[in-house]
Amino acid sequence: MSNVNIRRAVENIRANTTVYTPIVEVIVNAIQAIESNGRTDGEIFIRVHRDGQLEMDGGLPEVRSIEIQDNGIGFTDENRQSFDTLYTDLKISEGGKGFGRFTCLKYFDNVHVESVYRDNLGYKQRKFSMGKDNDIIVNEIVTSSTEQAAWTIVNLSNLKDGKSIDKKLSTIARNLLEKLLPYFITKDYVCPTIVLSEKDGTDSIKLNEYLGNELSAVIKEIPVENNVFSLTGTQAEEEFFVRVFKLYFPKNQKSKISLVAHKREVSGSAIHKYIPEFSEDFYDKDASGVANHERNYMVKAYVFSRYLDQNVSLERGGFEFQMENDILHGISQVEIESRSANIAKDAVGTDIVVRQEKKRDRVQTYVDEEAPWHKGILDKIDLTGMPYKPSNEEIESLLQKEKFAQEVQIKRDVTKLLTESNLDNLKDNVLEIVSKISGTSKNDLIHYIALRRNILDIFGKSLEIDESGSYASEGVVHDIIFPRKGDTDITSFVDHNLWIIDERLNFTNYVSSDLPLNGKNSDRPDLLVYNNRILFRGDNEASNPITIFEFKKPQRDDFVNPSSQEDPVQQIVRYVNNIRDGKYKTPEGRKMLVAANTPFYGYVVCDLTAKVESWLEREKNFKPMPDRLGWFQWVENINLYVEVISWDKLLKDAKMRNQIFFQKLGI
Repeated sequence: MSNVNIRRAVENIRANTTVYTPIVEVIVNAIQAIESNGRTDGEIFIRVHRDGQLEMDGGLPEVRSIEIQDNGIGFTDENRQSFDTLYTDLKISEGGKGFGRFTCLKYFDNVHVESVYRDNLGYKQRKFSMGKDNDIIVNEIVTSSTEQAAWTIVNLSNLKDGKSIDKKLSTIARNLLEKLLPYFITKDYVCPTIVLSEKDGTDSIKLNEYLGNELSAVIKEIPVENNVFSLTGTQAEEEFFVRVFKLYFPKNQKSKISLVAHKREVSGSAIHKYIPEFSEDFYDKDASGVANHERNYMVKAYVFSRYLDQNVSLERGGFEFQMENDILHGISQVEIESRSANIAKDAVGTDIVVRQEKKRDRVQTYVDEEAPWHKGILDKIDLTGMPYKPSNEEIESLLQKEKFAQEVQIKRDVTKLLTESNLDNLKDNVLEIVSKISGTSKNDLIHYIALRRNILDIFGKSLEIDESGSYASEGVVHDIIFPRKGDTDITSFVDHNLWIIDERLNFTNYVSSDLPLNGKNSDRPDLLVYNNRILFRGDNEASNPITIFEFKKPQRDDFVNPSSQEDPVQQIVRYVNNIRDGKYKTPEGRKMLVAANTPFYGYVVCDLTAKVESWLEREKNFKPMPDRLGWFQWVENINLYVEVISWDKLLKDAKMRNQIFFQKLGI
């Protein structure tokens, strides 16, 4: 009689188990029972018991129970005692943990055992169930038997609520074969015949025949020459052996590394975790090298090792060593899987190389078309870890990380150089570091120029009429150049585009856009769209020039009417006079310093309609520029130079100033 808290033991099963775990556990026990009596004609029958009620759609009924029968040694007294002992060491030499049977109760309500075995007095029959409270064996009955051969039937009955198993026998067979494959492929080992069928024996599938028949095979081994590697643990150097297989018609399954312990698949990871090109199916090719899309397969690499045998977990759902950075054992799962993934890559061969080339082409296209500033980085970056079909965001993220890594390294190199006491190699070191700095600086410069191209495209678009014949919504053009109701205290250098007007405007100390220059009660221009000033200046020195801008909406010319209160030239003259009279202060509240000869520049940006040109020439006494896309005037008495330029000229000149950079970048 045992005394085990079985319910608690089952609840504490936390490893990576599935509904197939107890089925495989019973099958392996059956294999070991056959090995125990030395039979060469061992047979294992797996019978599926279904729900008696048909599905509404006419499909297969749900699987409720699994029955497994073998012709092994049977439940002898020794085996019975082992079953009744928690953590029994009876099968320790075969990798037995003495706990696997408890996984049966995690997925099935009941476990019933019926067996015929032989002892010194002859054949006997033993029946019992697996307990759920404190006794592992309950309801045991032992009687004499007239049979002359040993056998065992284990019935895993009534799949628990919330648990499910595949309905198709072919799918069940495939899953069992994947987990039991090491028994079929181990050198110099003959696996017992394993047959899966319905309860009445119909629709049988012999798992042993899934291998070797190339016409109907679902599994086929890929020969690999260098399939052994070693890793150094805390106790000794451990050797690992890898065998690689094609698994056809995988549906949603991905190529995988499977770690094996005592001929049983335990756990593993998707290969694309290490080599992204394994994220999609592969295809057999015909004689001409064309992919046969009716023969798709995934790759599965089975890894064998004494190290795995020794460190498999109690429930056989994982291992005792850590996934990463194992200090105790010295070898982690990631190290094993990473090396195994490279062997799988070699097995697949050219398919991976082709996919890697496609990925690099994809990244190259992104850099050429979307991010030319990364061209210098692309030549040096390792794309191995990038997804097989990366998005633009994933590509950009990796390139940015590489750029940052290069900048960090440059800072380290510079720091080291500056603290180096031995200056014998100073010249060579300086040249190398300057070259690296130049490379990363080019990246930033190219990025900035490419963004300018995008800004000019947007700016040009904003000057066009829409489908309704109207121009862009009010404020768009102004906000592209400089956001309204802002100044350089809240609008950073990178958030405005004053360079569209004049490159010199990038170097100013203060810019005010659509804000009063002397507090909320001071005069300000009308807040109609594009009728907002931009005033900029360098340091508050009397010798520094002051520049004022007025924007007028494209195609608007009503400001030239005699009744208009929005004469932009007159507005600029008024602002200049107010500044010269000391009526405006700096953002810090200090008087804006001007001298008698402080230069002022005024710019009006508008569309030069015939009405506007006539007004400039006849009423304002302006002179046309040679291209007639602008007009100018010198107001001598207040040191003011004024230009009225068209939106087209503004865009044209900005493009011309930047065109050489665009050509160099090929954009």
